[in-house]
Amino acid sequence: MLLEGSCHCGAVKFTAEYPYPYPFNRCYCSVCRKTAGGGGYAINISAMSDTLKIDGKENTSIYNAKINGKPSLGERIFCKHCASVLWVYDPRWPEFIYPFASAIDSELPIPPERSHIMLNSKASWVEVDAKQNDKCFVEYPEESIAQWHKRLEGSIKPKL
Repeated sequence: MLLEGSCHCGAVKFTAEYPYPYPFNRCYCSVCRKTAGGGGYAINISAMSDTLKIDGKENTSIYNAKINGKPSLGERIFCKHCASVLWVYDPRWPEFIYPFASAIDSELPIPPERSHIMLNSKASWVEVDAKQNDKCFVEYPEESIAQWHKRLEGSIKPKL
């Protein structure tokens, strides 16, 4: 599926391909919550980094969050004009980028379940709206994004 995304002011537009575009992962960590979160969390998806095309790259900037006092390897790409968060790139997994669902303009399918992660970092005012099939994790789940999709293969149909 071709994911099309942009920032709020329109200075940055991007596209990237991914066969499993479900916005299933709600991250409540303090970095996602403070840099991208509406609802006290950010919704993340994945795309293939070698398919990323950016119009307006000169309008982007990078933020490396500090985690436990050290700069994170993850590069949070955002628009330097309107501050919209766009995606994360992490050199430990160079084949992927992780767009924020909030930056995606393409219509995204509703996942059959969601993962609520990093609940140990959620703000006290946030109520976790976990549905019947949702999974909740204090930190990160052991199941990868690819494993999540494989497990639910029968109930989801990727758009290619």
